[in-house]
Amino acid sequence: MKVLIIRFSSIGDIVLTTPVIRCLKEQVKEVEIHYLTKAGYASLLTNNVHLTKIWSFSGELKELIPQLKNEKFDHIIDLHNNLRSKRVSMALRVTTKRVNKLNWEKWWLVRTGKNLLPDVHIVDRYIEAANRIGIENDQKGLDYAIPDAVTLPTGLPSSFVCYAIGGQHATKKMPTNKIIDMCNEIKSSVVLIGGKEDADAANEVASKCKNVYNYCGKLSINESAKVMAHSKLVLTHDTGMMHIASALNKRVISIWGNTIPAFGMYPYQADETSVQFEVKGLSCRPCSKIGFDKCPKGHFRCMNDQNTHDIANMCNV
Repeated sequence: MKVLIIRFSSIGDIVLTTPVIRCLKEQVKEVEIHYLTKAGYASLLTNNVHLTKIWSFSGELKELIPQLKNEKFDHIIDLHNNLRSKRVSMALRVTTKRVNKLNWEKWWLVRTGKNLLPDVHIVDRYIEAANRIGIENDQKGLDYAIPDAVTLPTGLPSSFVCYAIGGQHATKKMPTNKIIDMCNEIKSSVVLIGGKEDADAANEVASKCKNVYNYCGKLSINESAKVMAHSKLVLTHDTGMMHIASALNKRVISIWGNTIPAFGMYPYQADETSVQFEVKGLSCRPCSKIGFDKCPKGHFRCMNDQNTHDIANMCNV
């Protein structure tokens, strides 16, 4: 049997599909598993021992279609479920099972505040999409294999809290002044990781905190994962690194802004001592299922009302 999994992006979403890959490989006899994603995210999967082949693209997806047709797939598992992924399955004319993204239920929650979402993690919905092929959740969590060639950056303290300060949207990230207050209360050294877009905020934090080491914009995804693997715990916003931390079986302390764990994207089977911090009772939250460049209401209470003292104390446990 030959199966094509489709998930184009992003970091966390792709990591969250890894139980499907593993369950297919371990539960279906003589299966070949191919994976289609964007080139920028292929490195997340290159060390996955369960995959037969990774297909990636950076330009026009249609250029891959003839090659994908030649593979003669038996099944497609569409874990992205958008117009582009549907075009792939239509072009290949292969039996396809798609994940239910519950977009209507999320929209209704954002618009009305009424939660009709089932209490089901996205991983379980991904598994459900592959049930037709005869798999079930093995409850082994997420997979993330750091390549052996990846080394730790120089200058790291011997013991530290790793803080992933990034986020795809500004309303997922704690304001810099709050980060500074929190880091100054954390007794351990704090290592900041994030992209180049986080460098300015990280530089300000490092300049105002004695115990902070700034690696934002300096590490690859796998290097950041290596840092997390060697940390005592991972402090993070609702971002892709949160899911890599879960895959690495780290204790995860997650901070939630405009998005909510009820969307089904909270840390999956992370260490049992993991904790989620969110400001509950706000009529304006969630304001989006993804995020905004700034708070639509202007007050940003979902982050400004976070108790940095309590979060820091949890990091000190």
